[in-house]
Amino acid sequence: MEKLIKPVEYAQELGISRQAVYAKIKRGILQSKNVDGKLYIVVETKQESSGDELSPGSDRSEKKRGKAIERRGQVDYDTLLHAKDETIGVLKETIKDLKESNQQMSTTLRGEIDLLKEAFHEMRTLYVSQIEHIRQPKSVTFVNEKPIEISTLKQDGKKNLKREWISLKKFFKKQAISKRKKQENIIRKLKKAHKKGDTRIQNKNGEIRLMKNERFRDILE
Repeated sequence: MEKLIKPVEYAQELGISRQAVYAKIKRGILQSKNVDGKLYIVVETKQESSGDELSPGSDRSEKKRGKAIERRGQVDYDTLLHAKDETIGVLKETIKDLKESNQQMSTTLRGEIDLLKEAFHEMRTLYVSQIEHIRQPKSVTFVNEKPIEISTLKQDGKKNLKREWISLKKFFKKQAISKRKKQENIIRKLKKAHKKGDTRIQNKNGEIRLMKNERFRDILE
C-alpha cells in the first residue's frame, strides 16, 4: 500500500532537515506525488496477514505482535541511519559547491583589484608627466642632436636674456631720422609707451634708451 506523507512530517519522523528531504526528492531517492498542487512523499507500507485467525489474547498473537514491533523498530533504525548518511552526503556536496563558488569569487575579486592597480598606475604616471611639463620654466629644442635652451622673457620685466640698449642718438642714426621735428614726435611716443609699461624702453634720470634689436615699427608709423 502507498502512504502519502508531507515533507515536513517525513523530515520530523526521520530527524532530518526539510532541505535534505527536498534534496532526496530532487536526486530521485524519494518518490513524490503532487496532489491538488501540494507535494507529498510516497511511502510503501506492507500489511502483514496470516491465514489463521488469532485471538487478541492468545500467546501466539502476542508473540507475533512482538516480532512485528521488533522488525518495525529495526527497519526504522536502518532507515534512520541511511537517511543520516544521505544527509551527510548532501551537506558535503553543498559545502563543496560553496567552496568552489567562494574560490571563483576570490579569483574574480583579485582580477578586478589588479585592473584597478594598473589603471591607478597609468593615471598617476600621466598626471606626474603633465605636472612636470607644467613646472618646467624653459623649453628645449635640438639642433644637430645638441640641446639648445630657449628662454622667454618674464612679464615682470626681469631679464632672462642679455639685453643690449642704445641711446636715442644711435637709434635715430640707425633709422636715418635726421629731422628734429620728427625726432621730437618719436620721443613723445616713446615716453608715452614707457609709461604704459613698454619693456623695450628705459628712462633713467630722463635719458631714454632703447632695445638695440627692436625696430619699433609701431612707434615710427
